[in-house]
Amino acid sequence: MERLTVICPCCDSTLTIDSLTGAIISHAEKKKPLGSFEDLKGELGKQKEVRDALFTQEMSSLKDRERLLEEKFQEAMKRADVDKDKPFRNPLDMD
Repeated sequence: MERLTVICPCCDSTLTIDSLTGAIISHAEKKKPLGSFEDLKGELGKQKEVRDALFTQEMSSLKDRERLLEEKFQEAMKRADVDKDKPFRNPLDMD
């Protein structure tokens, strides 16, 4: 029985495959090195900064949301006044 050893390009694990049937005989995951406490603490700090930046961005977009919705509403009212002579046609009825 001939065996093939393949390294997965996604996760770098080692697969042993039977060449006749194509079945996976064994699977060995790549060992991940453990980081130090300081590395983990630094990574958490970076994640906190990203979360804070996203939160600030969402808050600023919510402040402008009311103004944008009001402008869209006023623009739709102007278009409705211009098109008030045309009868409303439902797009679903055009089949």
